Amino acid sequence: MKRQPPSGQEKSRFGVRDLLAESLAGVLQRPGRTVLTMLGTVLGVGAFVAVLGLTSTASGQISEHFNALVATEVVVKGADNPDTVTGDLAFPEDADGRAEQLRGVRRAGLVWPLPEKLTKSLRGSLLPGTRSVENLPVLAASAGFLPANRPTAWTGRLFDRGHEDRRDRVAVLGVGAARQLGIYSIAGMPAIFVDGVPFAVIGVLQDVDRNTELLSAVVLPSRTVELLWGKPEATNSVIMRIDTDMGAAATVAGQIAVALRPDDPMLFAVVPPPDPRQLRDSVDSDLDAFFLVLAGICLLIGTISITNTTSVAVLERLSEIGLRRSLGARPAHIGGQFLTEAAIVGTIGGLIGTALAVLAVVSAAAAQRWTPLLDPWLVLPAPLLGTVIGVLAGIYPAMRAASVQPVSALQR
Repeated sequence: MKRQPPSGQEKSRFGVRDLLAESLAGVLQRPGRTVLTMLGTVLGVGAFVAVLGLTSTASGQISEHFNALVATEVVVKGADNPDTVTGDLAFPEDADGRAEQLRGVRRAGLVWPLPEKLTKSLRGSLLPGTRSVENLPVLAASAGFLPANRPTAWTGRLFDRGHEDRRDRVAVLGVGAARQLGIYSIAGMPAIFVDGVPFAVIGVLQDVDRNTELLSAVVLPSRTVELLWGKPEATNSVIMRIDTDMGAAATVAGQIAVALRPDDPMLFAVVPPPDPRQLRDSVDSDLDAFFLVLAGICLLIGTISITNTTSVAVLERLSEIGLRRSLGARPAHIGGQFLTEAAIVGTIGGLIGTALAVLAVVSAAAAQRWTPLLDPWLVLPAPLLGTVIGVLAGIYPAMRAASVQPVSALQR
């Protein structure tokens, strides 16, 4: 029985298998050049996945840090009311205690700045020749204010309600203020002088979780300040800061004015924490846009690197191209082989780059004790991104190889 000639579909299948076989042979026969070509894809795809993965991980940490600090703080200010002249008309004497009686409140305290005429005479010593320290804020605060900012003491301690009740002349310095005043230890019982009045330094703050301006400030007990220089000048200069449990800030913000002054809660302006979802989404959007551009630049650099390496490979294989053309290979066959080789190298490079990027993200997160966040819709298609890079980078070299004439190639 006479065999029928192969159909057009069978010829096409044979051609595809032939193309893949030739392309794999070209990739495997030159391992050094293949690795160099693949390196661009590995770096491009790896940088893309790693940058976006680290961005997601960092955004998660920002969200967590935001929730732990900003979302647990409530600020209460004296309302701008022309009928109230001094701060004591708004905040009661036991404001800290009233606030801390609310469920969900950890610590709360009042604070206001001292007048400039007093702070200009701030000194670390009264010895002759000692100059006043300028532009250093001096704050009057109740006992609950500093704990509400979650401080870390460098040395010494914070003043408490006992110091306030006794009107003790004590002070707590931020580390920046201590350095400006020349105080590096409280072992010798150092003192500072405000308007000529001595205050014993009992503690120095090394860090605070919120309101970092405290690190360059001098904090004095509020009742001591009232005894020496009187009440604050205006209601709106006094601020209460409240540290709450997670999830309690909104409830506390709705109750605090009534808790402080049930007779006239309109004396206060309460500033609740912003909606964490809106701020988190805004931060995530800004970070994603910035790092997406950076990742795109990495991909572009990788694509250009592959194009250059593949173009050099065309020059190295001119004799091979000329021989195949003289044996009947068409320009489309030559171009298709180079394009397929670029796609294979790009796919393998994408796989390797993705694996290295995932390892880098997990390692970086583990080193910082973070939770790594990797979007599956980013990681899973990433190797295909290597294929796309390989194809795009191989278009020009493939066209160049397809345009080679057999006679001129064999003459080289």
